[in-house]
Amino acid sequence: MYQLRNADLVLPDRVVTGGILRTERSEISGIDEPVQQGMQDVDLTDHWVVPGFVDLHVHGGGGHSYTTGDQDEARKVVEFHRRHGTTSSFASTVTADLDELARIVGSLAELVQDGLVAGIHLEGPFISEDRCGAHDPALLRAPDAASIDALLAAGRDTVRMVTIAAELPGGIDAVRRLTGQGVIAALGHTNATYDQAIAAIEAGVTVGTHLFNGMRPINHREGGPVTALLERDTVTVELINDGHHLSAETVELVLRTVGPERIALITDAMSAAGAGDGMYRLGPLDVQVRDGVAIIPETGSLAGSTLTMDAAFRRSVQVNGLSMVHAALAAATTPARVLGAGDRTGALSVGRLADLVVLDRDLHVVAVMVQGAWVPGTARSFG
Repeated sequence: MYQLRNADLVLPDRVVTGGILRTERSEISGIDEPVQQGMQDVDLTDHWVVPGFVDLHVHGGGGHSYTTGDQDEARKVVEFHRRHGTTSSFASTVTADLDELARIVGSLAELVQDGLVAGIHLEGPFISEDRCGAHDPALLRAPDAASIDALLAAGRDTVRMVTIAAELPGGIDAVRRLTGQGVIAALGHTNATYDQAIAAIEAGVTVGTHLFNGMRPINHREGGPVTALLERDTVTVELINDGHHLSAETVELVLRTVGPERIALITDAMSAAGAGDGMYRLGPLDVQVRDGVAIIPETGSLAGSTLTMDAAFRRSVQVNGLSMVHAALAAATTPARVLGAGDRTGALSVGRLADLVVLDRDLHVVAVMVQGAWVPGTARSFG
């Protein structure tokens, strides 16, 4: 049982200055109540407490990757991102041969069942060759029912989101097939027209995979998928706010258009996150990281990112001018709702899991708590 005192608590609708947050076992048991005796007391003067970050789209980090299906590697990815404040996340794959992808999904499924990750996100192979980015075009395929069913079966109910280019043959039927089985259909890596994107949304798409990146751009004569995703209020849009994938003014345009309630900050991180410059692998492809920017050398395409959620949160406040409340919405509350855990995590609220991040005044991570326990390597001064 912990009693966090004198912190600035970022609640869903306000900041409580110098407040008290209590945890018991795995949950938040009290907020802004009188000091209670008999608890482990932690003085957090001059610190913020925000909800644990929720990342809907991450491939790796700390030199390790989800995309191999190696469970030890996957655990190290989780450990790395937890130290940067991510308390819940999907494990994202990349395009691979269907049998290989089924093997990877089957292996990662065990980590979902163990509660280490919140679900599996399939990014590819059902995406557009014209907008494939860091995916091997030779391995792409149309989203036929048999392929979808094979991957969902391999995942044993752990595949929670699939990115799809709905303009492909069978794309709209695939959206319906996925959503009919309780899987989030995300529109991304797509060359869809505006009308095709609207049809996909009406069929059940509720997420835009890394908005702007990997999709037909807005044209003054044809709005494309970006316009469709922004204008429909049933859609949450992912943003990679690292200063490379999107300019500051583009992020701010989206914020003014849809607000933080419909934005999910993501990392799209690959194994190079936190591991420095050099050569890496993302699925079957070689990736070069230079000055923290990951690219496919042959094409110059961005290949995921080296971003962490704390850095995305910090940039949203310090560069884009989001309030702490709104940044917490975009980094935690909104993505938690998308992954179906909005009643259990994603906000500092009594009865929710004690998933939280302690930040210093410059918004750097000091400590991370997951379900009431401090993450190893954080909270050194008071854990």
